[in-house]
Amino acid sequence: MKLRRRQVLGLSIAAPLAFGLGPAFAADRQAVERETITTWYNLILELVRHTATYSPPVASRAFAYIGIAAHEALATGNPAMVSLAGQINALTPPPTRESGAHDEACVLHAAIAGAAKALFANTGPTGQRALGKMEESLGRKAMEGIDPAVAERSVAHGAAIAAHILAWAQDDGGAVIENMGFPLDYAPGTEPDDWVPTSTIALQQAPLLPYWGTVRTFAMPVGDTCAIADPPSYSEDPASAFFKAAKEVYDIGNNLTDKFTAGNCTTFFKTSKEVYHIGNGLTDDQKLSARFWSDDPMLSSTPPGHWIAIAVYLIERDAMPTDRAAGLMAVLGVAMADAFIGCWQTKYAFNLIRPVSFIKRHIDPKWETLLITPPFPEYPSGHATVSGAAAVVLTQMLGEDFAFDDPTYEPDDLPVRSFTSFWQAAEDAAMSRVYGGIHYRFSSEGGLAQGRCIAAYATKLRTRA
Repeated sequence: MKLRRRQVLGLSIAAPLAFGLGPAFAADRQAVERETITTWYNLILELVRHTATYSPPVASRAFAYIGIAAHEALATGNPAMVSLAGQINALTPPPTRESGAHDEACVLHAAIAGAAKALFANTGPTGQRALGKMEESLGRKAMEGIDPAVAERSVAHGAAIAAHILAWAQDDGGAVIENMGFPLDYAPGTEPDDWVPTSTIALQQAPLLPYWGTVRTFAMPVGDTCAIADPPSYSEDPASAFFKAAKEVYDIGNNLTDKFTAGNCTTFFKTSKEVYHIGNGLTDDQKLSARFWSDDPMLSSTPPGHWIAIAVYLIERDAMPTDRAAGLMAVLGVAMADAFIGCWQTKYAFNLIRPVSFIKRHIDPKWETLLITPPFPEYPSGHATVSGAAAVVLTQMLGEDFAFDDPTYEPDDLPVRSFTSFWQAAEDAAMSRVYGGIHYRFSSEGGLAQGRCIAAYATKLRTRA
């Protein structure tokens, strides 16, 4: 199935809305429920793409809350499902259902609509129109053939679930994004190993979301980050190995030769040199990998959105039961949101210089990356962290050695990439940042390790009795 993504904001939804009347409709409300989930998520992916403040951490937060709202909406009426209340930090039990029959598609629609409208209240006029039209058209079709009293009761319950989730979200520390995520009160460090701006854009002279690491986590214990190993040491001591290696690079300028071997380079310098050499000798597939996983804000649905798109594709492809699909999206959203919180806390703790800055200072001042380096510190890789977390969740819930195609960027004329497992896809995503010149290899490896650790908390969540 091709996702004709660019048409979503105009409400020509990727998959046909199979909400017809008659016996088939009455007999298969599961299909209606499933398409309610996937159709909303297809729009949400576009809203992330077109909402200015929706950087990857912010997007991951939205995916988590929307996924939890959908899961809780169904769990209140399905004894086979388990509420996430009491399992997720500070989440209290949701409102109970009013006596009488409920329709699950109507409940789902109202819960997701309520959460999406609030979380994307700052999207532009086109997005606002798309939200309004989606709420109206999808709601109308979900209610077709349903007793009006049942529909009204169901919509009211879904709205109550959304309100409950949104009230819980308000005090998590991530509800308000000021100055596009670049706070004016943050002063970058001044040490040689400190991150320095890599963009000429005035707004990006301060790094993105430096306080995101303090946002309340979901499944990971508050205050935990799944600590990872320190990056290779950077030292100004003239007697240190790093200083000597850096001085050697400085002396020879851009006349880099193979005399820089393991015997006379520090680990940190070697990793920088690796990025340099990789960037100058990329294969076509490495370039494709870099572009496929670039997931740039405003040009895509961001890294967490990429994994959400994979999940939506698999839900549609495999006609996944609705309760299973809702559980998957909730746990996946939670894992990725926690991954960005942990990753961002770690990034700003180390505040490490980016490869492009180091390479231009010490190896080749004319060197340029394949991809644009994002405006925040280096270690670990956010792409790797969120991909590691997503891969662990998807593997646990869908299985080891789960082969799949990823058509996420087929509408952007990038070919489908095929993987034999979710972890293979995560490793591809992690290494793509090295190919793009954005990260050192150790940052990608550290990110995968951190993501795996963080996801272990999310995968302990019980979604089924």
